[in-house]
Amino acid sequence: MKRNAILYFFSVFLLFACAKERNENRKSPKNIILLIADGTGLSQISAAFYYKDAPVHYQRFQNIGLIKTSSSRQKITDSGAGATAFASGVKTYNGAIGVADDSISVRNLVEIASQKNLKTGVIATSSMTHATPACFYAHATHRNQAEEIATQLPASQLDFFAGGGLQFFNQRSDGKNYINELIQYDFTIDTLALGTYESIQNNKKQGYLLAQDGMKKTTEGRGDFLPKATNLALQFLDREKTGFFMMVEGSQIDWAGHNNDTKYLISELIDFDETIGKVLDFAEKDGETLVIVTSDHETGGFTLASKKTKGNQGMSYNNYNEIEPSFSTNGHSAALIPVFAYGPGSEAFTGVYENTEIFHKILEVSEWK
Repeated sequence: MKRNAILYFFSVFLLFACAKERNENRKSPKNIILLIADGTGLSQISAAFYYKDAPVHYQRFQNIGLIKTSSSRQKITDSGAGATAFASGVKTYNGAIGVADDSISVRNLVEIASQKNLKTGVIATSSMTHATPACFYAHATHRNQAEEIATQLPASQLDFFAGGGLQFFNQRSDGKNYINELIQYDFTIDTLALGTYESIQNNKKQGYLLAQDGMKKTTEGRGDFLPKATNLALQFLDREKTGFFMMVEGSQIDWAGHNNDTKYLISELIDFDETIGKVLDFAEKDGETLVIVTSDHETGGFTLASKKTKGNQGMSYNNYNEIEPSFSTNGHSAALIPVFAYGPGSEAFTGVYENTEIFHKILEVSEWK
């Protein structure tokens, strides 16, 4: 009888220990960082493994999934519908910015996070009014309404932003200057260069508009803007240790795909991978940060093909020792898109699911519902 009692209590102890371990493994993240490599499919990611002269940060992830990307009316999505799916969890039509298929505004992750008293930030190498960044703070029936989208940034729930698009704030068709409006809403605005953390740490909110429209290409001297801006935002948003949500977009991988420009694409992809490295370094040290890396769609039908080569007798063959990147379109494609996740809750992002589930999985693991 005594032996049975000991076994019983030992079994109960093991059950409680296992339950405790499961609860610890389900710990909610304090910070969530969503990185979007616009226009990036598996072939674009694979290019980093062949063309980057340093370790590839994509390989640091263990939890990997796939998303289906069709919009509400089209089999192939655009960035407006794709980013709205991520930011708000609804399928909508191509061109939509933060509105559902019926054109009614839907709440986004920045709005939800700010209601939880979390800090928020958005960074892009496009203009701040471009489709992907816009979906995280604005609502418009079409992505081409750049000036209307700009009017919504001052009163948005953002605490930090960095990108281009200055002309939509101070060279507008209505003659208004929304830089003044941003300042009235407690933003400190810099239109010249990124500052140091020490120079901005006491500012209530911080914004950077560093190009008239999109930022320069990496191949034309943009430098390390994206990893540097991301690192600056991490310091700024984390200074009070209350938690934050941040979206970072490598916008121009998509533009390079549209241009069928291999050199441009690979340089932008490597720049984005370096940004992933900055974020993962922060997350590994912090221990309370969920990192999600994905894309809205693939652009260009990019592939790492074998090089067509002529032999000694003039016959052409596929040389499997050389890669010759190629494109099948100058538009988007319908390919499934990889999702990479790291940190508390990252296991929820494995499997195959709709792009809208990125939003719902973030709400689930963060307990922001």
